[in-house]
Amino acid sequence: MKIKDFHPKEIIRRFKNRPPVVGAIRLSGVIAAHGGPARHALNLAQMEDVIEEAFELSRLKAVALLVNSPGGSPVQSALLHDRIRALAAEKEVPVYVFCEDVAASGGYWIACAGDEIYANENSIVGSIGVIAASFGFEEMIAKLGVERRVHTAGKRKSFLDPFVPENKEDVERLLDLQRQIHETFKSHVKSRRGDKLSDDDEDLFSGDFWTAREAQKRGLIDDLGDSRQVLREKFGDKVKIREIEAKKGWLQRRMNFGADTRSDLVEQFVATLNSRSLWQRFGL
Repeated sequence: MKIKDFHPKEIIRRFKNRPPVVGAIRLSGVIAAHGGPARHALNLAQMEDVIEEAFELSRLKAVALLVNSPGGSPVQSALLHDRIRALAAEKEVPVYVFCEDVAASGGYWIACAGDEIYANENSIVGSIGVIAASFGFEEMIAKLGVERRVHTAGKRKSFLDPFVPENKEDVERLLDLQRQIHETFKSHVKSRRGDKLSDDDEDLFSGDFWTAREAQKRGLIDDLGDSRQVLREKFGDKVKIREIEAKKGWLQRRMNFGADTRSDLVEQFVATLNSRSLWQRFGL
């Protein structure tokens, strides 16, 4: 290097000409508190360090969320959303969301963390509703000659036991819980999307979902576009998009161990089926 390169004015000039940075966070998978060897789970515990690192980058101009999720836990969806919004307010940087294959249900809850939401023309967006799915095994264990033994202190502790026929009172209680969560979901979307939402749309909160153009008409997204295209338009062709990834330990990388390796095989099998059913609902 030449001596002139160390001149204060030259150093300031070079610093000013350094390209702006956008931190990118990939939020992909079924949203759940726990994962396992056979299933990846998206939750705050897994992503908190990644989110914080993205907001700590130098020359940061914005944070981009790359969302690809069919939904899952409403609690984890809210925790992820709220952490992102808290850091956006603290660092005073905008958040841009880019929906990939699907941003539905809890995935759309997270997408609402964006000041602006974009999607691919073929992205699936919406599904603002609440669903609970399980299996009934009472006939199977009867055929196998298995006797179910459950002892509780408190008559509601055996709520929706999959090994006995459905109880009408349990179902009514579940539907009431779903209604409460649905109201919270609707309020959340309204608070984040405001007057962008279509006023006379009866299907908006029905649990239905749409491709991106239709979602844009309904006010669920702002426009079509991919992250590189949109961010270059906003911050110039030299913008640096820094995708932050979760760090895995050596054993996890070698063996693909998840966070919960102690779950029994039946629980893992049922959880995997539920995960696949969420993706398949959107043709994925």
